[in-house]
Amino acid sequence: MRRNLWLLIVVVLLVTLGPLLILNLRQSVAPAKSMLLTDPFLQLPTSNSVRVVWFTEFAGTAHLVNYGTNLQQTAVANTTKLSRTQEDQRSLVKDQKEFNQIYKRPTPRDIWRHEAEISNLEQQRIPYRVSSQREDGQVFSSKQFTLAPTPPAGQPLKILLTSDHQLMPMTAANLQKVAETIPRIDAVFLAGDLQNIPDRASEWFDDLRGGAFFPCLQGRASYTIDKNGRRTTYKGGEIIQHAPLFPATGNHEIMGRVDPNVDLDAQFNNPFPRDAAAKVYETYAPLVNPRNDPGIRREWIKNFSFNSDTFNEIFTLPTSQTGAENYYAVTFGDIRLVSLLVTNLWRTPSPGQRGRFQESQADLLNPVNWGHGQMIFEPIKKGSPQYQWLEQELRSPEFQNAKYRIVMFHHPPHSLGGNIVPPYTDPVQLVDRNLSGQIQSVRYEYPPENDYIIRDVIPLLEKHRVQLVLYGHTHIWNRFIGPTGMHFLESSNVGNTYGVYLDKQKRPMPERTLYQYAATGDPYGLPPVVPTIAPLLDEAGRPLPYISSNDITVFSILDTEAGTVSSYRFDTREPDSPVIKFDEFRLSKN
Repeated sequence: MRRNLWLLIVVVLLVTLGPLLILNLRQSVAPAKSMLLTDPFLQLPTSNSVRVVWFTEFAGTAHLVNYGTNLQQTAVANTTKLSRTQEDQRSLVKDQKEFNQIYKRPTPRDIWRHEAEISNLEQQRIPYRVSSQREDGQVFSSKQFTLAPTPPAGQPLKILLTSDHQLMPMTAANLQKVAETIPRIDAVFLAGDLQNIPDRASEWFDDLRGGAFFPCLQGRASYTIDKNGRRTTYKGGEIIQHAPLFPATGNHEIMGRVDPNVDLDAQFNNPFPRDAAAKVYETYAPLVNPRNDPGIRREWIKNFSFNSDTFNEIFTLPTSQTGAENYYAVTFGDIRLVSLLVTNLWRTPSPGQRGRFQESQADLLNPVNWGHGQMIFEPIKKGSPQYQWLEQELRSPEFQNAKYRIVMFHHPPHSLGGNIVPPYTDPVQLVDRNLSGQIQSVRYEYPPENDYIIRDVIPLLEKHRVQLVLYGHTHIWNRFIGPTGMHFLESSNVGNTYGVYLDKQKRPMPERTLYQYAATGDPYGLPPVVPTIAPLLDEAGRPLPYISSNDITVFSILDTEAGTVSSYRFDTREPDSPVIKFDEFRLSKN
């Protein structure tokens, strides 16, 4: 009887723990060459834990993190499948080396996400490695990296401040120079626009051009720059395997209307306001939802308007009660970081097209195809749920008692770039008709006095003594200082610049507007700060208060020990040239 009992116990253990035992056995013998889709990266650190996340193209039978001294401790990962990742006509991935070569329409791509929580950690950095076992029994392991929980107050940290990677030509070079210049980055604050099309899987993982999002931040990129007769291949930097990533939601994290008959670019560029989608839904409701299921209604309206599902599924971020992961607050060492969802739909300023200021003439009689101007995805105006959450967070002891109080979002409050115009407010639609009532034009205006960032958000941040506002969107480096001493920094020149508008260079404007939008300079009157150490010079030898370049890339580092934010530049035309610190400023003390 006792013998049978022991046999039963052995059988149960083999059935339940067999895959893990086999996986550990294989690891101890000889880990296979990595076939993981990404290296692991760190998410959601707490005072005694951190999450480890990685991706594969197989569901697998077991996924583990081995960590600690001699990697003797083990954590089992939970596995989920990304629900919206696809490849399409414009993907450059695997065997599709040219557009429309293999994928003739958007095609789902199966990708699995694995996440393990490493808990009961002490305040020290320890080694770890991840492993995934495929259904055929083959095991794939990463290299060994290090992890740590949230650092305590007082621990010196170096934080990478960056934005707008978007597979841009200089992103891999930028991040490689970060890793070469700063041996240990402790966290990454990324102010949105991580890639271009969020549902296109290859832009996250393995675009053939070599500059996908994860490879660049993990030192696995392979992007070649050919300038001045020199071909240099950059690999990015091994950063987020060791340092947690805190991104903000930018406009490139939000997909538009789902339509399997068009490519993913067309879907991305075609979001629709939620309230307008709800009205269209009423027409189709008897057909698509005859039982009036509220879940089906929500999903239909989301698919007909916009969503950030892939972004939210890829990352595990702090959450807020009203904003989920799209706006949140977190304490990291001496820093209290507030990340907001302040972004709107990018539209071309060019006349005659569906854009910022007008609808296309070809679609005037088809409102379902209207773009609705530069619509805002999530309200931030006074009284909105996000504003109320922000107000409460800024009053909290966690924020008020932090040594460094930083707010991050995507859209610029102050900038010399083009994307700061028109003002950040809801578009006012103006429909022009002839005497017969026929629509002649549909225009959009943006009352400057209603700019929600300037009117509502900035006074709130000044009142609660925010020291630094980090943002992106215009693909340049420039910074400003507000009247209360609050610093504004855009450090997003990692790739194609969109230019600056100062002096003679003027922003594109429609011929007919009700308001005088700023054609040059910062629309709200702040003078840009000239870099304090080594500014670039114009043709007359005068220092420039910005960097806007397709050759020179920029990154910024917050040093919490010194209380400084330093910005560095690297000229990709001269691959042997040094990285140059060109600007530095000090954050005010609490």
